[in-house]
Amino acid sequence: MSLAELAPTGTLRAGINMSNFLLVSGGLVDGVPVGVSPDLARAIAAKLGVPVQLVPYPSPGLLADDAGKGVWDIGLIGAEPARAQTIDFTPAYAEIESTYLVPAGSAIQSIAEVDRPGVRIAVTARAAYDLWLEANIKHATLVRAQGLDGAFELFVNDKLDVLAGLRPRLLSDVAKLPGARILDGQFTAVQQAVGTAKGNASALAFLRGFIAEAKTSGLIAGLIAKHQVQGLSVAP
Repeated sequence: MSLAELAPTGTLRAGINMSNFLLVSGGLVDGVPVGVSPDLARAIAAKLGVPVQLVPYPSPGLLADDAGKGVWDIGLIGAEPARAQTIDFTPAYAEIESTYLVPAGSAIQSIAEVDRPGVRIAVTARAAYDLWLEANIKHATLVRAQGLDGAFELFVNDKLDVLAGLRPRLLSDVAKLPGARILDGQFTAVQQAVGTAKGNASALAFLRGFIAEAKTSGLIAGLIAKHQVQGLSVAP
């Protein structure tokens, strides 16, 4: 692979999803994202021998919208079929359980009971798990909000039946709601991967090789440990 195929400007521009609090666990420090995905982008740039420029996005949907527009060279984002129409993804380097929270007194006891007529699910618009629910929910109704806090507020204020989310976030949400419960198991695991604009076969091959090595060498596990992230695990 020639350097121009992945970093045509001479700097690796990495799109970072700021709304994923597991991968950007430190938020912004002096305007620079801190966490597992920023560090992974730096490691990829170091392997290429070029500087890195982190390009923060407030949501994964906005990051995905810029695929192929010359704004970023790699995007660190949840790999979903809807996004794969414009982005080529590596295998996942990490994954996060997605499940449901139900309010006090709910008759819903299991994930299998959620997809029924009349059940309203609060969800963060265009999150990776929202895309999964859109493709797989057949009977329940998805009610979308902007951002994680927006989904929580929608769930509480509109007295919806279920809140969908990443298990680590739901663990903090359930603590605010006496009697609420998080359902056992998961409806999906969000696969965190590295993407590049569709059709760049040489760049994708390089990234696939890098991620495979990063998992087997312990790099990914080391970044998770460094940032003390709970609820994020190295993908199989």
